[in-house]
Amino acid sequence: MTAITIDRIAAGGEGVGRLPDGRVVFVSRTSPGDVVEVEEVRARPSYVRARVVTVKQPGAERVEPKCVHYTRDECGGCQLQHLSAVGQLDAKRRIVGDALRRIGGLQVENPEIVPSRIAWRYRNKISLSAKATPRGPVIGLHRHSRPGVVFELKDCLITSDRVMGLWARVRQHIPLLPDDLESVVLKEDSEGGLHIIVGGGAEPWNPEPLRQAVGEDGLSYWWQPRGGAARVVAGPEKGFPALAFEQSNAEFARAIRRAAVDSLGDINGKVVWDLYGGVGETASLLAARGATAWSVDQDLAAKEWARQRAKAGVKHITGRVEDVLHRLAEPQAVIVNPPRTGLAPMVARHLNRWAEATPGARVAYISCDPATLARDIARMGFLSVQRVVAYDLFPQTSHVETLAVLGEGGAP
Repeated sequence: MTAITIDRIAAGGEGVGRLPDGRVVFVSRTSPGDVVEVEEVRARPSYVRARVVTVKQPGAERVEPKCVHYTRDECGGCQLQHLSAVGQLDAKRRIVGDALRRIGGLQVENPEIVPSRIAWRYRNKISLSAKATPRGPVIGLHRHSRPGVVFELKDCLITSDRVMGLWARVRQHIPLLPDDLESVVLKEDSEGGLHIIVGGGAEPWNPEPLRQAVGEDGLSYWWQPRGGAARVVAGPEKGFPALAFEQSNAEFARAIRRAAVDSLGDINGKVVWDLYGGVGETASLLAARGATAWSVDQDLAAKEWARQRAKAGVKHITGRVEDVLHRLAEPQAVIVNPPRTGLAPMVARHLNRWAEATPGARVAYISCDPATLARDIARMGFLSVQRVVAYDLFPQTSHVETLAVLGEGGAP
């Protein structure tokens, strides 16, 4: 065993220190300032991953985790419950700043960060895994130290009371779920509808016994057989598309979208692209400001829903962003909100060429991964970073949302 001091938190939530031989060591569930005894788990030439044996001296921001699953079951759903609220915000500011400097090559300070209004019970969705055992399936989340192991989940303190209340009822009737169960997703959509999406099994599943046992009016039951497509098998078939992407902290996500639209300035009468636009919530905000919004997403169900509710001034396009750019009217401003993989190289190149040819070009980039954000900023070299704001969209976890405002002329 070796005693080390933890210096900072890395992307992913592990603490970072150095061994006596100079190698970097990553240790989960540690806090800056911790002095810990560790033992190696996996060694590489330039770094080591280790686990804590003893916390000899806790850092100033270390706190007692609130959730019993976090400590007893080593739940991997959260990474930072052992840090205070201040410690979590500081860690996330540094994660974003480190990525912008190291990957993006930018000379910037750690950005400001906006905390979430609520730190617990904010998620409107939970995705559970199922593992078969001789006594029936174990349904829950994965252990952070052993991702192949699933523990039985009783409660998730960052998931809403309504979703957890549904899970409490479903848990009482596990035998009514399909044989060879693989996953269970519980979700409350942005319009208040409840959904259960069950994955696994090859034989037709009859959801009626479970529907009667759970007794939740308006709950839609989805089944995705192994190798097949998900479909509604009981309950409402119309309404919000349950499989469409939504941020699980919906209220805060809306605030970030508003901030992105605000950052574009006066867009009345202008054409604005809303790339990776999902169900069109950002496009609706753009239209309300007088813009003509071209909203693109490859999710067919999301775009069908968006078209049904489209406002004047919004044009919805279904397809991969890189495949449809040539079909869009030339914009004066752009909002991008890509998945964790960031922009396709072709999209970054296109936006860079557009910016070179467009006086006053402005891009608002909403990112869920600081590393791909920094990479894409470097690829769009003509556009300068004018402002970066981090958002603690997912308290207790290491994930951080970022809004980067890009334009001509550098920082104002």
